[in-house]
Amino acid sequence: MLKIIIGVVIVTIIGLVVLGAVESSTNNNALMGSGNLVVNDGETVQVSITGEVNREGTYLIDSTSTLGDLILAAGSATGNADMNAYDVNYEIGTRSSFYIAPLYDHSDVCATEPIEKVCINTASKEELRETVSAFTETVAEAIVNYRQENGLFGCIEELDDVKGIGPATFEKCKDFVTLR
Repeated sequence: MLKIIIGVVIVTIIGLVVLGAVESSTNNNALMGSGNLVVNDGETVQVSITGEVNREGTYLIDSTSTLGDLILAAGSATGNADMNAYDVNYEIGTRSSFYIAPLYDHSDVCATEPIEKVCINTASKEELRETVSAFTETVAEAIVNYRQENGLFGCIEELDDVKGIGPATFEKCKDFVTLR
């Protein structure tokens, strides 16, 4: 009986070691521990991803990688990810964080209707203001002006570059905008 118990303990330990090695190899882009970067060769960037991905976190990824590469490193998007709110071909560059917006409201367990959203690349000032309560008339006008001067938004995080949109406004609007 003692031999059986020892055998089960050994098999369990070996199994845990193997599972740990598999998890480590599938998550080799993730920063572990305190999130401190030990080596940065200038070609990689530390990027956070939150929202509708399977493994939110901070990842070390090549600066020429795309948002799609980052999403794959984070275990892919969830079934509730709004594919109109992000572009998998967007090059990460120097951006330090990304948010993948939900299609359905988390507070509504049986949601059958998607969240009402507005496209920041095509909406008029009036549409922006009417659809997103976080957008004042001034901010809506600034979004349209920014789009005319800089081209279409490649990611919703570019709203941070618009005059009048700070972290608080971005937090309030991020679930209510799309790129297309």
